[in-house]
Amino acid sequence: MKLNLLLTTFLSLFFFASFNAQIVWTEPAFPTDQEPVTVFFDATQGTGGLAGCNCDVYIHAGLITSESNSNSDWKYVFTAWGQTNPDWQMTPVAGQPDVYSWDIEPSIRQRYNVTDPTETIEKLAFVFRNGNGSLEGKDVGGSDIFYDVQEDNSVFTAGFVTPGSNSVFTAVNETISVSVASNQPANLSLFEDGNLIASADNATSLNHDIVVSAVGDHLVELKANNGSEELTSSFTYVAVGSNNIAPLPAGLEPGINYRSDSEITFALVAPDKGNVFLIGDFNDWQLSADYQMNRTPDGLIWWTTVSDLTPGQTYAFQYLVDGEIRTGDPFSNLILDPSNDGWIEPAVFPNLHPYPTGKTTGIVSLCQPGAPEFDWQVDNFQRPDQTNLVIYEMLMRDFLVQDYESLTAMLDYFEELNITAIQLMPVNEFDANQSWGYNPTYHYALDKYYGSPEAFKTLVDACHERGIAVIVDIVFNHAHERNPLAMLYWNQADFRPAADNPWLNEEPTHAFNVFFDFNHESFFTREYFRKVLRHWLDEYRVDGFRFDLSKGFTQNANGPFDAGAYDAKRIETIKLYADEMWSTSPGSYVILEHFTANSEEEELSDYGCMLWGGFGPHDEYLEAAMGYSSNLSSVSYQNRGWDDPHLIAYMESHDEERMMYKNLQFGNSNGSYDVTDLSTALDRVELASTFFYTVPGPKMLWQFGELGYDYSINTCEDGVTIDPNCRLSPKPIPWDYTMEEDRIDVYNVVRQLLHLRNNYEAFTTTDFDLDVDQFWKTIHLNHPSMNVAILGNFDVVGQTFNPKFQQTGTWYEYFSGEMLNVNDVNANITLAPGEYRIYTDQQITLPDAVTSDDEVIRKAFDWLLAPNPSKGQAIINVDLVQAENVEWQIIDLQGKLLESSQLGLMSAGGHTITLPNLSAGMYLVRLQIGDSSEMKKLAVVD
Repeated sequence: MKLNLLLTTFLSLFFFASFNAQIVWTEPAFPTDQEPVTVFFDATQGTGGLAGCNCDVYIHAGLITSESNSNSDWKYVFTAWGQTNPDWQMTPVAGQPDVYSWDIEPSIRQRYNVTDPTETIEKLAFVFRNGNGSLEGKDVGGSDIFYDVQEDNSVFTAGFVTPGSNSVFTAVNETISVSVASNQPANLSLFEDGNLIASADNATSLNHDIVVSAVGDHLVELKANNGSEELTSSFTYVAVGSNNIAPLPAGLEPGINYRSDSEITFALVAPDKGNVFLIGDFNDWQLSADYQMNRTPDGLIWWTTVSDLTPGQTYAFQYLVDGEIRTGDPFSNLILDPSNDGWIEPAVFPNLHPYPTGKTTGIVSLCQPGAPEFDWQVDNFQRPDQTNLVIYEMLMRDFLVQDYESLTAMLDYFEELNITAIQLMPVNEFDANQSWGYNPTYHYALDKYYGSPEAFKTLVDACHERGIAVIVDIVFNHAHERNPLAMLYWNQADFRPAADNPWLNEEPTHAFNVFFDFNHESFFTREYFRKVLRHWLDEYRVDGFRFDLSKGFTQNANGPFDAGAYDAKRIETIKLYADEMWSTSPGSYVILEHFTANSEEEELSDYGCMLWGGFGPHDEYLEAAMGYSSNLSSVSYQNRGWDDPHLIAYMESHDEERMMYKNLQFGNSNGSYDVTDLSTALDRVELASTFFYTVPGPKMLWQFGELGYDYSINTCEDGVTIDPNCRLSPKPIPWDYTMEEDRIDVYNVVRQLLHLRNNYEAFTTTDFDLDVDQFWKTIHLNHPSMNVAILGNFDVVGQTFNPKFQQTGTWYEYFSGEMLNVNDVNANITLAPGEYRIYTDQQITLPDAVTSDDEVIRKAFDWLLAPNPSKGQAIINVDLVQAENVEWQIIDLQGKLLESSQLGLMSAGGHTITLPNLSAGMYLVRLQIGDSSEMKKLAVVD
């Protein structure tokens, strides 16, 4: 058994790397860790990124060992990316253009300095590059390159060196060069379709050329016999025949079409390609003429139907296009990514389908015929009015633990805060895991780093139960190079989309582009994104989208390159997408990060779209909070001349610096009044909030703004260093703020302001006036139900000014409850620096405030965590109504999982659970009982 496993592993190294060559091979062919090895690299194979580069080629090298968690977990890396070192430079092989060699001496174990004899070296790991790393050579699909290391040569091993795959794609009259190697002298015999075609006795190698003579599937077998044992191995080659031309069956569309619980029709848009094959779990990843896909008469779509699948079973698959390009389906619900999936915790995504290691490389798609339907609890959700939305923008990675389940357990927090919508930064599949998500690979697929589709649906359903809408940030401006639409038509030499790419521009059409720019005037692009929008609205029941960089939906026909000028074609594209959304899910939210000419934004607003407020409100509110001259009028849609309250204003977003950080670093002062003082800085956040949330129109707050988040947007992962290069780095997660009275005061003010917006029509009035260009500022709201006067002093000294009350009589201050008898509407009023008041001419009740002793993170079931504070060890006491599965986790305030235990099924009744000893600090303890989970803070003291 071990012999066959070794042989299979060796053969699988080069699956589809190339058909008559391989990207990497070694001398000897079956290296052990105790001997010198020469590694050869063919730059024309794999991604071909170094082919013909006329450059020095360097190796980036590591190992996969018994200590590795996955193929992404390289060990003993001694090379540094982007640096040149003669020890890492490869040697061109004479007479073989684009082939390079590198010597590992005196042995693999010694060269990589693996000193633990119990640690097994399983694979050599490589990426090849030029000196600065701007060009790289990787395996097909952009994967890292691996080569197996044998335990020792005492085990008889033999296999094919070429072709470099166990399934070969070819054509009649082509030649397949076959090369066989053995680590011991043996009788080597080659058979084609059962007929002996070559042999060598007592040899360690055998070479033979096969001239392809017939269309169809052909089996080539090796038999290697060393006198005591015989090994067998094989590869198949498919001589491609002509394409079958047939229309796509009626009612089907590009993507994965479930015809029944056991039948799927796969359809791929790929104009002008020569042929497409389907490979996957259902055919053991073998090329076969039976899986050559039909081409539609117009040459646009390739399709085939697979039957007799097992209902409920998950299958992985890819398309092989023109014998060179392997890609997943652009319309995959889920994909497997061998480079990144190894870092996903099993608890976050349980029972993830295994990657077909050794059978293919690169991203693969998943499908599941007969998948169970999700049991939605909320049908016909009534979305909050978009003109008065309060949106909480978040990056899940930096809010709590990374999964949807944890966020679902936190929803009482948002309900208590009076939030009406949650906006998630991109959750579709993006490259890597620790990302903001603006590097999309599969727009259609849910990124697994945050959890399963079922967990995401549970989150959406639970939000809807609380009246909270769910908005997802979506990136239609561009694609990452691993996006299948890029891979299908790609210019590797220039590392950009090819000129014939139906979806992507060769060069970006505007100055703000990152990655690779979509052509939104292309029929193919528009159809692709219309299907993506329908999918997220139908499958996940999200309530709308925030379109990242929507000003990039231009071909810039009229210039300028900054894309800010009025563009009628861009408006046409956006209206097309909006219409698709509204026909699929009436009333869904269209939010644009647009930042173009006001005439264009106004037209889109009139059409029903909402637009981000831009830098004006952010900049001015931060200046005001710091105590400097400011004009807050840009917060108002009326200030822009718009008819509808479709301007989403924000003081902070994921893209801008944090108000509290600016207050503490750069705040103004006068005498003892100093904005850089923590308590005063937090009071200034309350002041700014009072003049922000009370202005009619939708509003957005960035996560933890309600608690005065004071880490810079450029804070590094250590939580201390500030560097612009750390903008995208994970940030501290400050749930310890909920134990500080001054920060809870900010929370209460925001919560109480949002209560006003949600419950009193005066805060949706169209009759309002802003006088906000001086240090003293006023807002007046006029409505038949109630008039409101909001007064504030943004200076660092006292101010006396005219409040301009709308009428005489009794007014009520919202926060204090004090009555004010106004006899002269123009009688001056004096406010201390930073002081603010909200007066109403109808008495209203202030919601009860919470304190730092309250559980701001609300709970769904009762349990005791004690003692708290603890001197190192604490217990959980919980009563179970019925037998349930129980699990606990201990998480630090950065969101990192420290300890966990799955206790399994526990009987009904009382239970005491002892937690491990902890060092001094603040922790979050999460208890999961069945499908419900709750969290409490735990303080540990010396």
